[in-house]
Amino acid sequence: MSYEEYVRENKIEDKSEDEKNLELIVSIIKTKNELDAATKNFEYAEEGLIDYYSYQIKANQTKLDYLMKKAQKKGIVLDMINEIYIRKNKA
Repeated sequence: MSYEEYVRENKIEDKSEDEKNLELIVSIIKTKNELDAATKNFEYAEEGLIDYYSYQIKANQTKLDYLMKKAQKKGIVLDMINEIYIRKNKA
């Protein structure tokens, strides 16, 4: 069995701290939206989908908790995230 060697064509550049923080904020907003959608869908789920939406809620809540702890360690507060979310949705 032969294996192909992967050759990177372009050098991957490190992201700045601001870019990393922005990605974290976007991930928090996206995860919060997914959690809200799963919660709404759970409310109207038929019998066969209740377990599915329960899993989605638990998974998204765990992910959101992790991301919020990570943001807190970086000094990003929830008010900043809400402000960015509001600005993003007004545009």
